[in-house]
Amino acid sequence: MSALEKVCTCFEKNNIPYALVGGYAVALHGVPRGTFDMDFIIRFRENDFIALEAAMISIGFKSRLPVSAKEVFQFRQEYIDNRNLIAWTFINQTNAMELVDIVLTDNLEDVSTVNKIIGTTKIQVLSKADLINMKKRAGRPQDLIDVNFLERK
Repeated sequence: MSALEKVCTCFEKNNIPYALVGGYAVALHGVPRGTFDMDFIIRFRENDFIALEAAMISIGFKSRLPVSAKEVFQFRQEYIDNRNLIAWTFINQTNAMELVDIVLTDNLEDVSTVNKIIGTTKIQVLSKADLINMKKRAGRPQDLIDVNFLERK
């Protein structure tokens, strides 16, 4: 089972609503894209943040920053505005190449998702239209390249 499958299975098992975004989502929408970090969005609900933190710990991931889920939830906008922290990062303690970023700028409740299958694992992926919009807002060079390819697909 890949790291992506392991994380998504964990989210499903723990009833954590999520959507895969970023490079993996681009690839699952049919545009080849190299990436090693897994990017997700979740609902902006305190219980979801707390459940996500516990779920990540249960599969060997630890927050990169010494902050709790409650703090991330309560101070999310301050972290974005004053500390340029747009993602809450978790690192696999046995394989530092496995990174999970929980994007703090986008709420799952404001977007639509589609189901994709990897192996036997169902993965909730941000819809193509919402992924394009998210990447346009981010505006980084790689995001704009992704938009160009996604719009042609």
